[in-house]
Amino acid sequence: MGLVAVAAIVAGCGSQADTAKQAATAKANAALKLKQARAAKVAAAAKVKANELGQIPVLMFHRIIPNPGTNDDRTPQQFRADLERLVKDGYVPITASELVTGKIGIPAGKHPVVLTFDDSSPSQLTLTGTGEPAPDTAVAILREVAAKNPGFRPVATFYVTRDMFGKSVPEEQAQMLLWLKNNGFDIGNHTRDHHDLRTRSEKEVSEQIGSIAKQIDDLSKIKPDSIALPYGNQPRKKRLAAEGKNYHHAGVFLAGYTPAPSPFSKAFDPLGIPRIKAMEKKGDCAQFCSIAWLDWLKANPDMRYTSDGDLSTVAYPKFKNPYLRPAFAKWNLQY
Repeated sequence: MGLVAVAAIVAGCGSQADTAKQAATAKANAALKLKQARAAKVAAAAKVKANELGQIPVLMFHRIIPNPGTNDDRTPQQFRADLERLVKDGYVPITASELVTGKIGIPAGKHPVVLTFDDSSPSQLTLTGTGEPAPDTAVAILREVAAKNPGFRPVATFYVTRDMFGKSVPEEQAQMLLWLKNNGFDIGNHTRDHHDLRTRSEKEVSEQIGSIAKQIDDLSKIKPDSIALPYGNQPRKKRLAAEGKNYHHAGVFLAGYTPAPSPFSKAFDPLGIPRIKAMEKKGDCAQFCSIAWLDWLKANPDMRYTSDGDLSTVAYPKFKNPYLRPAFAKWNLQY
């Protein structure tokens, strides 16, 4: 009887040892797989020269009309050429919301670009009787170019004022906003009356931003993630552009002259994100507008945001590590 008990105890100890050994082996195998998976990601990022700390062009458009009245306007032909240039240079559109939240999900080796439209003009979106975008509007042209170039996403951000695409009836305004929402477009805040916020009191600033935010939400259940400041002018209290009654913006866009820093870079300031005016190399635009900056980014690829194709990582060359925002340290993928 004693021998049986001893045998059982010995067998039990052996079983426990085997179980522990199996657990250790499984843990080691899991660690090895993680190491191999990370090595594969590093190799893939290096292959496409990923740089997710690079700069992102945020292009600023206004009206798309046959006979431009100002340098802010583009003809349909110019807008098509703008988009075709982006296709040729390997850009993929993302929304302002995706930029400010860091959700930049584009293929490896591609570069993000943000298309923004101010003032909610009918030239940007007008719907026909069948509910389709009218020919030669910005949305129609963007969808046409995207259809001809698979992978070029037909998305953009529309910064809305109370003159919502030329509509004054709430039901018609709701139709426009919901069409954009249901077709993957982004809605942003552009203040109710397009006043220069730098010259307004804190109360007026909050009212201008909050009232249009509430109107957008009431009409479409959309809470804008971002705002584009009229004339690019910040209120005297910068934080008011981001936080107030009825609104919370993760990003505040200006009307400036440079590409935007990556949201993963220390240089990124959510209260002052620059945009680039869409225009040829003329006058000041010889250096500071879209064609000039796209040329510069093409000539300086190490300065441009290039995706590794993985939303769960921030990939970049090792020497750029000092530029990574600490909040994204766990995401880092250096090569």
